[in-house]
Amino acid sequence: MTENPQLEQLWRDLFTNPEHPVHRHSRRARRFWKRVPGSPRCKMCAVPLSGVAAPILKFTGKAPSPGNPRFCNQCEMWAAKHPGGAEVEMTFLFADVRGSTGLAEEMNPGEFAEVMRRFYEVANGVLIQSDAWMDKPVGDEIIALYVPIFTGNHAARAIDGASQLLGALGYTPEGTPWIEVGGGVHTGVAYIGTVGVEGTGSYDVTVLGDAVNVTSRLASLAEPGEFLISESAARSAGRELEHLARRDLDLRGRNAPLSVRVMKGTAARV
Repeated sequence: MTENPQLEQLWRDLFTNPEHPVHRHSRRARRFWKRVPGSPRCKMCAVPLSGVAAPILKFTGKAPSPGNPRFCNQCEMWAAKHPGGAEVEMTFLFADVRGSTGLAEEMNPGEFAEVMRRFYEVANGVLIQSDAWMDKPVGDEIIALYVPIFTGNHAARAIDGASQLLGALGYTPEGTPWIEVGGGVHTGVAYIGTVGVEGTGSYDVTVLGDAVNVTSRLASLAEPGEFLISESAARSAGRELEHLARRDLDLRGRNAPLSVRVMKGTAARV
């Protein structure tokens, strides 16, 4: 939690208050940029930092940050000038590749890198279209954040994004999955804001808290072709999901089992 109440309110408004001046043009711009192909993208504004968008960026004043490839120069400057954060309710989507160690052993490094590149590219493309804010990949896992200001019903958008991702990976009645992936969707309160070493000018924007850990754990427990959706995500989305199988999970450090719904590919779209 930031010690500066004004900074804390600024960060809370950034992710929850559509009337704040910072959002006068941001949502319209974000809708435009997410339709322009390119990867990687700025974590905050979704501007493609390479590809066909490169010539367009010259006219906006935006450019890849020289110090952090996950940000444009303008967003990194803003984050560096406003170190801090706030606790915000949002929805998290984690998805990771099953058997990546075995894949790496079966392939040469270049082939394995190409498979992972394709996974990141497909996942980023699908989830950005569902209004996700993509965090940096962690090994064989991708992390998507659904925050109120960008998505409205963030839990519903995350559940839909999970379904669409399974379809894009080949988990359909007619298709064949080209990679084994499982994931989790969970809604909860987390701290979102800057982390970094004071005085270095090097900052990242990330999320921290129990809700993040729970989502990661759900992803690790999912079978290939599954997304485990927590009851809190289902309630927040306003969806009963009674047609999906229920599973109770014992998570380390929790006194009671966590109830989830099991979504499997297109047949379980909601």
